[in-house]
Amino acid sequence: MWVVNILFLLFLVPCFLFLVRFILYRTALIFVLRKWANWVDDRIHVHQYLKVAELNENGQDNQFYRRVSLYVNSLPSVEDSNFTNLFSGKKSTDIILSLDDNQVIEDEFLGARISWVNKVERFNNGVCNRSFLLRIKKKDKRRILPPYFQHIHTVSDDIEQRRRELKLFINNGPSENPIKGRWRSVPFTHPATLDTIAMDTDLKNKVKSDLETFTKSQNYYHKMGRAWKRNYLLYGPSGTGKSSFIGAMANFLNYDVYDVDLSRVSDDSDLKLLLLQTTSRSLIVIEDLDRLINEKLITTSFSGLLNFMDGIVNSCCGDEKIMVFTMNSKEHIDPVMLRPGRIDVHIHFPLCDFNSFRSLANNYLGVKEHKLFPQVEEIFQSGATMSPAAIGELMMVNRSSPSRALKSVITALQSNGTEGKIAGRGKRLSDSASSPALPFPSPSPQAEETGGVNWKDSVPVAKEFRKLYGLLRMKSCKKPDSFDHDSEMIER
Repeated sequence: MWVVNILFLLFLVPCFLFLVRFILYRTALIFVLRKWANWVDDRIHVHQYLKVAELNENGQDNQFYRRVSLYVNSLPSVEDSNFTNLFSGKKSTDIILSLDDNQVIEDEFLGARISWVNKVERFNNGVCNRSFLLRIKKKDKRRILPPYFQHIHTVSDDIEQRRRELKLFINNGPSENPIKGRWRSVPFTHPATLDTIAMDTDLKNKVKSDLETFTKSQNYYHKMGRAWKRNYLLYGPSGTGKSSFIGAMANFLNYDVYDVDLSRVSDDSDLKLLLLQTTSRSLIVIEDLDRLINEKLITTSFSGLLNFMDGIVNSCCGDEKIMVFTMNSKEHIDPVMLRPGRIDVHIHFPLCDFNSFRSLANNYLGVKEHKLFPQVEEIFQSGATMSPAAIGELMMVNRSSPSRALKSVITALQSNGTEGKIAGRGKRLSDSASSPALPFPSPSPQAEETGGVNWKDSVPVAKEFRKLYGLLRMKSCKKPDSFDHDSEMIER
């Protein structure tokens, strides 16, 4: 009989413990017990209090208060606070939690328990003093505080970077808006991403890896005594997606864009001043640089451009910057401008091939496979080619019928057959002289020694019959006025 009783107790005790645990976690009792445990712990240890005020002694904003606010409101324990404010984020679907006034929030770092109080003092005259009160055990102070403050800086920087709205800056002339400065800005809302760009997959992965490595290399650059910057050259025919790629880079890095209009720059000194007024974490862009130089459309000197790309001013105008220059061709550009250090990465944007065509068909038409694809591939293999922008336009205006869109592309490609065939022969000769396996050869030894990448083209530029192509496009659409034959932008 006693054996049965023991077995019954062994069964009953676990059930009772499970029931107690279930009740505790399903009710407020668990929070009461935790509160009592923390109260006992607070009475045992001696604490120190540190205050982070919203304003400095001179009445200016305390930047560390802003960082602490971002950090504290990002803690998971905000959800456990008795009162938490909800705000909409950058997107309408995003919800941001914010600690209410005079609420306590717990944090843990390196095994130490830390608490923050969002203190708000209101006075009869309407003045409101805000601060964060940090409480920490004295025995943990020396061990915890230095790395903890560094942790706050790191987390708040990351949050600020993700939440901030990107901007596109355009430079004024030297006599325009002297009070507002040399740059005016608008929100940067370019939709391009590296995932939607029609580009060779291997090359795209190289670019992503290069950008990610750059953003994590501050200590390395400073150790080497070099400015934390990187220069890209994007070159290729019009309509191959260079401008869209810049937008994709900005969205990938979450960087602002400074679009430098050299025609509004008066001289070399003015160009340096513009550079000094740019901010960190930004893309500095000069488009069509070859045309500006060859047609002498700028007033700055050649040495002034070289110093802009890789001069002493670069090391004094903030860290973490990427310069991007675009050209249709670099054949007539002085090699001094293209040397490693001034241009770290060369990326060629060729006319469309079949792989790029498949990416465009997927982006514009939502088609990954189609019965007309073999015919399109055969035409590309014969040497015919067009710019991605031209093919994308045909797909866009015929997007209601993928078959009609592909047929219009086939017709346009066939119209370039003779010229494209000649270009295709040149392509095969060029490939046999370089690397037959890779469309974008590996970095040259010279580029590798300087940390740069030089992806050269192996596809010569084919001329497009604009007039004939325009007539064909007008036949493929009922609304010929919707075409822009000279457009160099393409959304992918």
